[in-house]
Amino acid sequence: MGQDGVRALTREDFEHLLAFRTSLRRFQRWSEDQAKAAGLTHVQHQLLVAVKGHPGGLPPTVRDLASYLLLRHHSTVELVDRAEAAGLVHRVADPRDARLVRVRLTAKGERILTELTPAHLVELHSLAAVLDELVAGAGS
Repeated sequence: MGQDGVRALTREDFEHLLAFRTSLRRFQRWSEDQAKAAGLTHVQHQLLVAVKGHPGGLPPTVRDLASYLLLRHHSTVELVDRAEAAGLVHRVADPRDARLVRVRLTAKGERILTELTPAHLVELHSLAAVLDELVAGAGS
């Protein structure tokens, strides 16, 4: 431990960090390739996951989606426009507040997402196992 009470970083710490970042990037690249094979951009795939994964009884708003995707509002509007033109999502009025627009998956968006998700969950579990190993190794 150093004077400030923080453990000194070791070469192993950097090796673990590199292994994690490499695993994460491999997952991301693999996911991008899967989306492309399904006829989507990787951001469209992320959009579909954000719409489907949104908690609660109502579909997400554009603001919700921008938050999930770490995008600016206008960029999210453009993404939703393109996804809507591709038949992946459609906008619906909020039943309680007509000023709000919500985004739902279309049957096509649902179908593509259903095709992509099982393999993503398998890969995610593999990534989680790598992370568990690295965290356990970093603590020693």
